[in-house]
Amino acid sequence: MNAILHRQRLSLGTVTDEHLLEIEKWFLNSQFMRNLDAEPARPKNLDSLKKWREEALNSDKHFLFSISESDNFIGYVELSGILWNQRNGWVAIAIGNPDNQAKGHGSEAMELLINYAFHELNLHRLQLTVFEYNQHAISLYKKLGFTYEGAQREFVIRDGEAYDMLMYGLLQREWSERKAAEKLEE
Repeated sequence: MNAILHRQRLSLGTVTDEHLLEIEKWFLNSQFMRNLDAEPARPKNLDSLKKWREEALNSDKHFLFSISESDNFIGYVELSGILWNQRNGWVAIAIGNPDNQAKGHGSEAMELLINYAFHELNLHRLQLTVFEYNQHAISLYKKLGFTYEGAQREFVIRDGEAYDMLMYGLLQREWSERKAAEKLEE
């Protein structure tokens, strides 16, 4: 049986108070905030981050995991908004320190989360939204097999420019077929 919350370099775990202190710093970076949310960029305090974590811990519709390489906290992944009767949910990832970006951490962490969602929680569909200017994230989602499903046109306005919010989805059978094909290529 495969380990579900760790692989090669990374592991998914509990978001600790120390992690929240690091995340709080990320919310001082306007580019980080603008990639993550359509809400106006503004810092988040430790109390609001603790509330977010506690809501996830006490919910069966929200799963929040830290991403770590050895003991080095890199970011977090979320599976939220789960509709159990439809077996679908929303996924998100955040890696706040630029030193940890573009090193394959996001891909590996998302693979862990996707496997968890499909094989542990038995979900059928995962979905996400991303702003059209976040090309790095779009490349990651396409690499993982997410399919473009549409856009909310000119959804967000940043510095006087309007940008679309793009919707991507991934079905469990697509993920399984992709993983089977990868094994055949090995």
